[in-house]
Amino acid sequence: MTRKLKPTAKVSDELKKMLNDAIAIEIAASVQYMWQYVQVIGTKGVAVAGKFKETAIAEMKQAEELAERLWYLNGVPTTQLAPIKAGENLKEFLEFDTKMEEEGIRLYKKIIDQAQKEGDVTTAFLIKEILEVEEEHHDLFTTMLEEV
Repeated sequence: MTRKLKPTAKVSDELKKMLNDAIAIEIAASVQYMWQYVQVIGTKGVAVAGKFKETAIAEMKQAEELAERLWYLNGVPTTQLAPIKAGENLKEFLEFDTKMEEEGIRLYKKIIDQAQKEGDVTTAFLIKEILEVEEEHHDLFTTMLEEV
């Protein structure tokens, strides 16, 4: 995204808050999944460790996209995280990760509705793309959970 000295687009404070909530979830998910990547043990854990790292990186990239969009909309991206629940074993990791993704999916659907209501088609489009990735992450974690 091209950087400007001063953002020019305007949206409601409600939409800005929702985007900040999404940033907080994405950053927390990135940290949560990366810690799980570092801490995972056991044969099954080692077999899927790379998926935690890969997903953590994807979540951080989504946080960046959201922050850039929020800045463009004349908002200030948050530095606060949503709660992190890393867990103590592979099963807990996957249960917490599934819940984190479900929370994000619910929020993204609300953001899409709000952005469309405000006529902000670009934000709605961006969030639809992120939602698709979040649903893929949810599918990954629930599928892995079936095998634990």
